Amino acid sequence: MSITILKRSSRGMRSVKLSNGFLYTISLLLLSTIFFAGVSGYFYANSDSSMVKVDQITIDSWQTELEDQWAELESTKQASQQQINALTVRLGMIQAHITRLDAVGERILSISGIDKKEFNFERKPAIGGPEKSLNAGQNSGSGNSQQNLEVSFDQVMLSLQSREQQLKVLESLLMDKHMGTERYISGRPTIKGWLSSYYGERSDPFTGKPAWHAGVDFAGSEGDLVIATAAGVVSWVGKRSGYGLLIEINHGDGLVTRYGHNDEALVFKGQVVKKGQIISKMGNTGRSTGAHVHYEVIKNGRPTDPVPYVNRLKR
Repeated sequence: MSITILKRSSRGMRSVKLSNGFLYTISLLLLSTIFFAGVSGYFYANSDSSMVKVDQITIDSWQTELEDQWAELESTKQASQQQINALTVRLGMIQAHITRLDAVGERILSISGIDKKEFNFERKPAIGGPEKSLNAGQNSGSGNSQQNLEVSFDQVMLSLQSREQQLKVLESLLMDKHMGTERYISGRPTIKGWLSSYYGERSDPFTGKPAWHAGVDFAGSEGDLVIATAAGVVSWVGKRSGYGLLIEINHGDGLVTRYGHNDEALVFKGQVVKKGQIISKMGNTGRSTGAHVHYEVIKNGRPTDPVPYVNRLKR
């Protein structure tokens, strides 16, 4: 087989004849090119598919790692929140202790008579001074810092509890001393007036016959103020034969004081009264010849002369 190719030129038509060997060679080269192109395309396609598989595996791995990191972050966040909550609770306990200490301090001030300007529990204490940096070893590691913080909280709590107990003991001692002073019977039962009748045997003002007078009388004007000669609890308010309107105060340790012939009572039974507190207005009730207060001191159930108590120096 042969192929003739006609070609136009300036010299006219020319013909080129291709032999069978040349055609065979050209065909072989063309088939080889197609074959190698197909093989290359096949391997390229397989190579590209392999690359896609590797990339997907990598992405899945990254996704899994990212999810693990998020889970760890959430766990750390929850643990941190729990620690913050615990520290908040402990801080609240410390603040409660401080509030109680302030209250005890205020009571001690009121009892002891110390100037409140010197110990003002409502004002923050003034502090200052040069600061020095902490050693490097004290700040190494978050775990150590957290542990040191917890230890500091424990130390503060123990210190506050100790101070609170000490202040309560001091308050108790001062209160006992204060109440001892308050219960110390002394002075006159009136703000105004004069001693008009003594304790003991005297002439009865109504019959003129000898009679026993179990107290002392302080004369004055109706409406004059009558005061308690010591702190105690009001054990009687009401009318009693011979006394008119009577007020009785129990001071403990077997001591009782009585205030008779009142016009108006300003306290009630069961009330706690202080030394010097106004308890009534002077009157002329009961077996009386004029406005006065009949004052008695009862010791262990028996009347005793009030004059030594009246003349006592105040503590």
